[in-house]
Amino acid sequence: MLKLLRGSLAALSVFLLFISVAGVTTADEQWFKGNIHTHSLWSDGDGYPEMIVEWYKTNAYDFLALSDHNVLQKNERWTNIETNKAGTNGFAAYLKRFGTNWVEQRERDGVRETRLKTFDEFNKMFAQPGKFLLLLAEEVSDRHLTSPVHMGAINVREMISPQGGNSVTEVIQNNFNAALEQRQRTGQPMFSHLNHPNFQWGVTAEDILPVKGEKFFEVYNGHPGVHNDGDDTHASTDRIWDILLTKRIAELHLEPIFGIGTDDSHRYQKFEPKANNPGRGWIMVRAKELTAEALITAMEGGDFYASSGVMLKSVTRDPKTYSVEIAPEKSVTYTTQFIGTRQGFDPKSDPLKTASGAALRVTHRYSKDIGVVLAEVQGTSASYNLKGDEIYVRARIISSKAKVSPIKGEVERAWTQPLVP
Repeated sequence: MLKLLRGSLAALSVFLLFISVAGVTTADEQWFKGNIHTHSLWSDGDGYPEMIVEWYKTNAYDFLALSDHNVLQKNERWTNIETNKAGTNGFAAYLKRFGTNWVEQRERDGVRETRLKTFDEFNKMFAQPGKFLLLLAEEVSDRHLTSPVHMGAINVREMISPQGGNSVTEVIQNNFNAALEQRQRTGQPMFSHLNHPNFQWGVTAEDILPVKGEKFFEVYNGHPGVHNDGDDTHASTDRIWDILLTKRIAELHLEPIFGIGTDDSHRYQKFEPKANNPGRGWIMVRAKELTAEALITAMEGGDFYASSGVMLKSVTRDPKTYSVEIAPEKSVTYTTQFIGTRQGFDPKSDPLKTASGAALRVTHRYSKDIGVVLAEVQGTSASYNLKGDEIYVRARIISSKAKVSPIKGEVERAWTQPLVP
């Protein structure tokens, strides 16, 4: 068990950086598949929790977090059967699947209602030690002025109220600190991560750069409206990641940030490209056992990868060589890009401006020295031998296979975590 390191965030960062570089794998470790960004009728999803959990469990996920907005599935809550997002058809499917002995109904002032089951109730139905794990979670949904700032709080005990702040950076830091305080106070293994920075273009690389202690952000989010790939004005999440890694490690001497893949699923009634359906993005965590402690320990050591479809057999990170082995599909080709920044990079950046000269609130333009493709390898096995001047190295695997329910014609990909030599 990873004991909580009390004291300074710097001490925690040094420890986690050590285990990240070590990359030790033992024979009893295995890959566990999970999604940690999921919505239900407890907030703005259109599915009953039991229906959602069952979908993930039957689709070979090992763990799941229902992360509804600013709420935990703990208290008594009744919902209007006809007007909630699931509607009468969704309720009919729910009732048919789980029956009258499980589904509670009542009529109140002429309105048909059903009670949403709590986490403790549906956890008892689905959890299986060593086979399927549910994590209590929340999407702490905050903002600064017009910028939404959403953060996942995973395996929490208590709800975290949005903390606010005088800037986007301060909002991120305050909400991270609230999760850290709960972790230190309770001893519960938990973590927070920054969600979809490009949602409504709310968070820039410069907003994230100085945040202390934050270890995770979503490099891939399956919601069609979060702009993973950016546009002519806004940096992609991949580009944001390289800026963060370069500047935080080389200049600010902060911990690296790891990239997470998630569904951010809301829609379960129809599966279509414009809906944020389940099954689009996930993480694969290499751990000794399927427990919250083991998963979080592995993730904080960078022993996981994000995926939108590509599956890996192994990832090996040591100070001299970075290697990936892909679990291939028939007739699918793969390209692995090893990406990094070398020492001596051009550190200058320029803000984008309007025609009148006013600075836009978007990620700055940085040198092409940042986030260079150091090597590109075709096939199912790929390795990169470090030259000794890399600040970090990460890998992005791109397949030729079109993604099921794609966002703008995307293909399946995977992202592994940075090695900091």
